[in-house]
Amino acid sequence: MADKLIIVESPAKANTIKKFLGGSTKVVASMGHIRDLPKSKLGVNIENDFEPEYINIRGKGELIKSLKGEAAKAKKVYLATDPDREGEAIAWHLAHILQLDEKEKNRVTFNEITKGTVQESIKNPRTLDKNLIDAQQARRVLDRIVGYQISPLLWKKVRKGLSAGRVQSVAVKLIVDREEEIEKFIPEEYWNIYAELSDKKTKTEFEAKFVGKNGKKLDLKNENQVKEILDEIEKNKFIVKDIKKSEKKRNPAPPFTTSTMQQEASRKLGFSLKKTMSVAQGLYEGVKIEDRGHTGLITYMRTDSTRISEVARSAAKKHIEECYGKNYYENRYYKTKADSQDAHEAIRPSYIELTPDIIKNSLTNDQYKLYKLIYNRFIASQMSTAIFDTVSVDIDNGEYNFKANGQKLKFKGFMTLYVEGNEEDEESIPELENGEELNKDSIEPKQSFTEPPPRYTEASLVKTLEENGIGRPSTYSPTITTILERRYIEKEQKQLVPTELGKVVNGLLINYFEDIMNVDFTADIEKEFDNIAEGKEEWKKIIRDFYKPFSKELDKAQKELEHVKLEEEVSDVPCDKCGRMMVIKYGRYGKFLACPGYPECKNAKPIVENIKEPCPNCGGKVQIKKSKRGRKFYICENNPDKGCDYISWNKPGSKLTSKSKNKGKSKSKK
Repeated sequence: MADKLIIVESPAKANTIKKFLGGSTKVVASMGHIRDLPKSKLGVNIENDFEPEYINIRGKGELIKSLKGEAAKAKKVYLATDPDREGEAIAWHLAHILQLDEKEKNRVTFNEITKGTVQESIKNPRTLDKNLIDAQQARRVLDRIVGYQISPLLWKKVRKGLSAGRVQSVAVKLIVDREEEIEKFIPEEYWNIYAELSDKKTKTEFEAKFVGKNGKKLDLKNENQVKEILDEIEKNKFIVKDIKKSEKKRNPAPPFTTSTMQQEASRKLGFSLKKTMSVAQGLYEGVKIEDRGHTGLITYMRTDSTRISEVARSAAKKHIEECYGKNYYENRYYKTKADSQDAHEAIRPSYIELTPDIIKNSLTNDQYKLYKLIYNRFIASQMSTAIFDTVSVDIDNGEYNFKANGQKLKFKGFMTLYVEGNEEDEESIPELENGEELNKDSIEPKQSFTEPPPRYTEASLVKTLEENGIGRPSTYSPTITTILERRYIEKEQKQLVPTELGKVVNGLLINYFEDIMNVDFTADIEKEFDNIAEGKEEWKKIIRDFYKPFSKELDKAQKELEHVKLEEEVSDVPCDKCGRMMVIKYGRYGKFLACPGYPECKNAKPIVENIKEPCPNCGGKVQIKKSKRGRKFYICENNPDKGCDYISWNKPGSKLTSKSKNKGKSKSKK
């Protein structure tokens, strides 16, 4: 008989915790949720004040039986599920199934799975936090009502299997809106003039850019305007007018929150959100490290706080001063956003002594990459400021003004270890004097056109969702995963592009569910959930206040959509069985052609999309096709029947295209 039974969510977490506790303690896993709303029906009794109708999850009968048996044998049961609202709800459901007293102190949480934290938490259990549980219930019930009551309308009007969701539908709307901006965008012409200059002593070249005329900014709009200026420039000398030297300081970024980790892992490692969270979960729950056994390597990975503990701060100081020197340490505190939940620390390594390179052989390649990113970001966040020497030079050519900027890294500080986004390039400018005449080595005019806003990537969408207060750290990854799986959006070279299906569904929802699709409304609901978690509001009141206007929108949509027939897009392909012009339909794997004479004529065929670029092997047409997972690939029409073996994930010529797109910065313009 075990003195203590500790229930966690996963076997990996169980293995990590076991080694910190005595032999009379048993640690078992619930494998996530064991009780939830039923999948087969709404599961919310609207007439009975929105009472949720929880059931044991199908397939977990044997596990529940085993947990009950272990609980009956133990003198004390501790619920040690994850330290967030979802984890609190899982603990609550476990307490219900195991018939534990909710007033008993049996809840423990670990922000990091280290010996000290685990042992301290077991010594100081608390009661279940009903406010956190109610906040999770409110989200679960509200999202169930939205999803289960709107989705059937989409099944009737578009196709079976579609879904709507409070956060996912707003995410799709953002992507569709951005695509519309891009489609409506009208490029405007503009020009720049770059002068390649050098000083007469050292002949060191540097670049100056045209900025204006007689001290006033002048925008160059067309070629004629540029030609006039070029003609004048040829007649005059380039003279140094003013030199300004200064220092520029750059501070490190704070340690990771969930969203900043997702964004940086996307930018620097090419990880999807889903992959980032999966790898981070493994690092948190524990990895088998040589000579140490199962070890939790990072703090809890679902957080929107940049706070760190004083113990971690002290460990970082010791590490930095020993490895880099005292002048590289700076005690830093980061301000957490006003609306963050701040229940946990920022994401940081649990053991500072376990540097990425020390444990590299115990980690998979992906684990190593993400751990190194988290480790270096945290250590850098406690390091000193990077200092640049900068110089700004004003140069006149007659009445025309040019400017050259340079910078040189004087003290690396935190940049020794970590730089967010792209590193700043050093631009060298020789020592110049006021009034000095410069050599004119070349003049280059460059025509450009304004560009539309970029499509969202997973990283930039998360940033926008967070900035607008839509969703929370735990929802970003499942939201984007869902809309990709539903084929509302698809990825094209990391960019998120709405499908025709996504546009159709988005249009329907905007017409009939204005509140659900409103960014501010969705953000306000999130604040209501936070208020529930803090004990400021009663969860069912939030649902009641939401449901009254929502039910009116739902009734209106149901009545009006009865008489609405979505126009089908007619193709230029005749049905080869009955001659009717085939229409475009949406299936599980995207668009396809179907005969409008169904059910009399059941003819259907795939849509063949060709791109403009010819096959690089044989010159034939290249078709766009999709894998079973919805990823686009490119294949020659002559593959394989006519002897061409061309097939690629990348669009033909895309590398050349990407090279040309990178032109226009600094000296690479040439």
